[in-house]
Amino acid sequence: MIIKRYIVDNMNEAMTRIRYELGNDAVIVSQRKIRQKGILGFFKPKKIEVTAAVDDKKQKESTIKTIELEKEIKELKYLIENINNQSIKQTNKQSEVNKNKFKQNLINSGVPEEIATEIIDSIKQKNQGKKMNQKIYQNEFKTFLNTIIKTNKFDDGKIHVFVGPTGVGKTTTIAKLASLFSLYKNKKVGLITVDTYRIGAVEQLKTYAEILGIPFSVIYSINEIKKVLSEMTNCDIILVDTTGRNSKNVMQIQETKRLIQEINPDYVHLVISMITKEKDIKRIVEDYKMLDYNSIVLTKIDETSYYGSILTTIYYANVPVSYITTGQNVPDDIEEAEKEKLINMILEAE
Repeated sequence: MIIKRYIVDNMNEAMTRIRYELGNDAVIVSQRKIRQKGILGFFKPKKIEVTAAVDDKKQKESTIKTIELEKEIKELKYLIENINNQSIKQTNKQSEVNKNKFKQNLINSGVPEEIATEIIDSIKQKNQGKKMNQKIYQNEFKTFLNTIIKTNKFDDGKIHVFVGPTGVGKTTTIAKLASLFSLYKNKKVGLITVDTYRIGAVEQLKTYAEILGIPFSVIYSINEIKKVLSEMTNCDIILVDTTGRNSKNVMQIQETKRLIQEINPDYVHLVISMITKEKDIKRIVEDYKMLDYNSIVLTKIDETSYYGSILTTIYYANVPVSYITTGQNVPDDIEEAEKEKLINMILEAE
């Protein structure tokens, strides 16, 4: 027989301690109120002295039951943790599959792996701890595009210079814009070309100028720029064509830069063809930054079904898109850039 005495404030406390120490088979032998020791004990509430007892055998059985119960609880806890860990591993595995699939979709649509990786990392960092599926990736990708894609209208600028490599469609784009602003927006438009290397370019713009009845000038040297511009002071918009330059030829780019500095335009538009390889796009937009372009025109969008080139250009150039061209027809196949349309093009390709 085990007998223990407890000094407690109330019977609830006594019962709790008895069950914990002696088990559920313990019985209360006696209980009485006692005064606390010392002089101050007269001024304090009385305590309760409770005596409890339990048979040794029953106490041991209770202890064994408690130990077995604790063991079962530990095993159950381990089982639950194991299930949770397996679930987490499965979730992480599925998330990794979804990530790789989404990344591959981006690459298949023409997005360089460098950009695709950065997009994925940005999305994962933003959604730490979440189970990532294709829908989440798609929604987050749209949010990403909405952040980096910017558009602008250049009605507020007067002088616009167009630069870019050979064959991207600068001259045709200028002809379309001249028709658009002259015929549909009732603007007084002036055309200038400094591209004297290609006779065809000069004749092409000259022909459009004659058809539209607008002034046209050819600049052969930097010294002629001020004079030509002064002759077009009554124009609302002046569009300037430049010679197509190899972006790797620093001397040619610097020559164009001197011309631009003398012209002092409101906008410098980098014209990029969307059938250009993504690696070349990166090099072009980086090399042409020497010209301080503040807008881009995306051409030949109709000639590709892989719109990763749109994202690549916008991502590396980091300036607004003003216009996109969708064919050779003048002036029909050109339109103002709209953010939502550009986003949808990229998403549909992805």
